[in-house]
Amino acid sequence: MTTEQRYDAIIGYFRDNVPVAESELHFDSPFQLLIAVMLSAQCTDRRVNMVTPALFKAYPGPEELAAASPEEVLPYIKSVTYPNSKAAHLVGTARKLVSEFGGEVPSDIDRLMSLPGVGRKTANVVASITWGEPVIAVDTHVFRVARRLGLSDGKNVREVELDLERHIPEELRPIAHHWLILHGRYTCTAARPKCQGCPLAPWCREAGN
Repeated sequence: MTTEQRYDAIIGYFRDNVPVAESELHFDSPFQLLIAVMLSAQCTDRRVNMVTPALFKAYPGPEELAAASPEEVLPYIKSVTYPNSKAAHLVGTARKLVSEFGGEVPSDIDRLMSLPGVGRKTANVVASITWGEPVIAVDTHVFRVARRLGLSDGKNVREVELDLERHIPEELRPIAHHWLILHGRYTCTAARPKCQGCPLAPWCREAGN
């Protein structure tokens, strides 16, 4: 099976059987999405969704968060991973949004990555979900699934990202990110992947291994 055939089969399965795939984070605005994605780094969406209601009530927009100190934000997010550094990044990002971007979340990837604590994955997630930008965010789930399936042999997340974007049509990239991340979260798990009964097993390079 060629790489092109594998992509065609896997994308075809998802397109026909998973027409709706969305982020499991809860948010009501681009700003809230940005904050939630920043909090989700090395943390579960479930945990993030537990802390963001109170956080967003206290700081509904960048102006309110920019006026706070990391010490004031910390109690709201103390149960997520790396709360001290994330509190500092959240406040720093809010302040930069207010001072340099008029309180609006930028759509440009490079500008997003200029925000404190925002790396390429976070920038891609926000740009893809908010504006439908043809990018694919590669987190640990997407990295693992893409390599197991045989969609990429990339040695790092950037190489995997480029492989996926090279083979997946632009109009499908926003949803493809969710296809892969949800498959990795619930089926192709890091430990004990559920290969038996996996619908992608016929085209997977490592099914059963």
